[in-house]
This record gives sequence, C-alpha cells and structure tokens, in this order.
Amino acid sequence: IFIYCNFKTSKKLIKMQTVTIANTTTRPLAARGPQGVVRSAQRLSFARAQKTLVPHVTLKSKQSRGALNICAAAADSYAQQSLDPVERVVSKVVGPKNAPGVVTLGYIALWYGLNVAFNLQNKVIFNYFPYPWFVSTIHVVVGALYCTAMYAFGAKQASFGRPITKSEFKAIFPPAAMHAIGHVAANLSFAAVAISLTHTVKTMEPAFNVVLSKVILGEATPLPVAAALVPIMVGVALASAAELSFNWFGFLSAMMSNLTFGFRAVWSKKAMTDIKDLGSTAIYAWTTLISCFICIPGVLLCESSVFEAIKQQVAEKGAVEFAMPLASVGLLYHLYNQFAFNTLGRVTPVSHGVCNVVKRVVIIATSVLFFGNTLTTQTKIGTGIALAGTYLYTEMVKKYKPKKH
Repeated sequence: IFIYCNFKTSKKLIKMQTVTIANTTTRPLAARGPQGVVRSAQRLSFARAQKTLVPHVTLKSKQSRGALNICAAAADSYAQQSLDPVERVVSKVVGPKNAPGVVTLGYIALWYGLNVAFNLQNKVIFNYFPYPWFVSTIHVVVGALYCTAMYAFGAKQASFGRPITKSEFKAIFPPAAMHAIGHVAANLSFAAVAISLTHTVKTMEPAFNVVLSKVILGEATPLPVAAALVPIMVGVALASAAELSFNWFGFLSAMMSNLTFGFRAVWSKKAMTDIKDLGSTAIYAWTTLISCFICIPGVLLCESSVFEAIKQQVAEKGAVEFAMPLASVGLLYHLYNQFAFNTLGRVTPVSHGVCNVVKRVVIIATSVLFFGNTLTTQTKIGTGIALAGTYLYTEMVKKYKPKKH
C-alpha cells in the first residue's frame, strides 16, 4: 500500500516520503485525513519505541523506517501546536499528552488556594474594619486596575480583549450589575456571621437558578433535578437554626447574594449568545469594570462614615499597613474568580459545579480551623446535608441533561 501524506504544521507543508508497508489489509492512511495519519503515526511510533512492531505490519526498508520517523515527528509537532501557551510550557515536563490535564488541575488548585486565602483575609479585615460595602468596592476597583495594567502592557487576552460596542455593553451591564450587588450582599453576610454559615446558605444558589431560568428563559427543570434541591434547603435550615453566630441580617444578606447571583447566571447565559468573539476572561474583566461604577456610589450613600474610620485606621497603623491588606484581598478576589472562569472554560458546567461543592467544603473547614469557630452537632449535620445535596443536584443535572438535536 502506498501512502501519500500532505500534513500542514505552523504554515509549513511537510511532504511525507512514500512508505511501503507490507502484509496490511487496512485502507490507506491518507484516506483517513491528517488526524488519522497522526494517530496512526503515533501508534507506530510508540510501537517502534518499545522495539516492537504493530501486528501484521512489517517495515520493508530503511527508507520506510526513515519515513516513519518523519511521520512520528509530524505527529509530535501537531500535538504541540494543538496546545495553548501554558500547556506548551508544561508539556516540556509532562509531555503533550498529559499537559492539558495537568494545567486543568493546576487551575483548580490555584482557584481553591486563592479562594481560601481571600475568605480568610477578608474576614480578618472585617474583624477590625467592618465596612463591607467599602471593602467590596475595593475588591472590584483593584480588579479593574489589574485588568487595565494587563491591557496597557499588551496582554489584551488576559484583560479586556478589545473595546466593546454599545449593544455589547447593554448585554453585559445586567449581569455586571447583579455581580456587583451580589458581591456586596455576600460581604455584608461575611461581616455579620461566620464564614461557614454564609457558605452553607450559599449552597442554595442552584435553587434560585432553577426558578429564574424558568421565569426568564422559559427553561423547565426535570422533576428529579428539582427534587435534589430539597436536601439543600433542609441542610441550610438545620445549620442556620443551630449556628451560634446566626443573625437575620447575615442570613438574609446571603440569600440576597443567592438571588442576585442567580440573575447574573441567567443573564450571563443570554449575553454569551449575543457576544460571539469575546472570551470569558474579557467578559469578566468588563463585568469588573462596570461593577466599579455601581459599587462606588453605594459607598457614598450607605457607608459615608467609612471615611472617618479610614482616618482612624491610618492614624493607628499608618497608610501603608492599612492599605496593603485591602489591596492584597482585592487582588486575591480578582484572581480566584479569574481562575474559576478559566477552569469553567476547560471542564463541563457539571464538573465545575462539583468543583464548587468541594471548594465550599475546603473553605468551611479552613475557616473553622483558622478562626477556631465552634460548630454545634446540628450545624455540622446540616452543613453536611446541604453539601451532599449540592453534589446530588450536580449529578441529577448531568443525568437529565437535555439532549441536543
């Protein structure tokens, strides 16, 4: 069988040597297309590396073996070019095949680590500076400054991507507004109650998503999926009733965060259909920038006394010592959200949901250990039921996922 392969890599056309392979009854590799050639070359290359030959395949000459070497090299080149820049760097250590998985695990680890650091640092700040609206504004302002700096230095794909049109602004503004309000509401809860309670209440976010998806998008939720929300509600009720730090303001703020983040999720889904050539990183950067113009007026209206508190903190600690924790927690907030978006771009939404469940377990455990919070037995049981219910919900979503026609 004579094989004639034309394979394109990095704007170069590699013309393969004619390869003669005897005792083979399969169809010509060229008929399988470039990817078929690459896969076959990879299998043959692996067999050659193990000093064995694929069954029923005999290389008849040195010229054939030389051509096979060229084909294997082309396969390696093709695999390298299918990787993104981060994966190419990692592939030098773990190989092209393992690079995507290693990078994904790295993003998840960074997402978890930065999220835990943010929650702990944020709560420490609230313990001596209880102004959640101002701190929330600092979070998004630092994120916007970070994106602006990245854009100015030429890293456009890691920031805003490109200028947006008026119609795109109208599409991004609603989820950005919900992002800002939801973030402030979450921080109001963090400042009022224990981190563990806030994250337990926030496991109810899928319930709001289900209701809003039906009301706004007209998407019906299968009954088994909706039923999986019941243990989440029961667990939150048990944990909240027995939480020592419970107060209604903290609880209702967390519920408001769930509601607004539910709107954000639904409206973001609509925005994604309208904006085709703007990546998730850029959309999040624009969301952060728009959030600044929503949060800043809120500080002036709701926390005007914060400026006297700032003067007092600066007088006691100095400007640098006061500002550094705020700047660092703002950067942690932006980066953990960025890696969460990056992870979502590499895994399925259901897998991302499972990662969120595990993330809440890690945050609750680390916050209890770090701050020495006392959890009652009922709180522990309720938290466990809520987290298990969240996992069950993601599994039901996966099982009853609508089929694409």
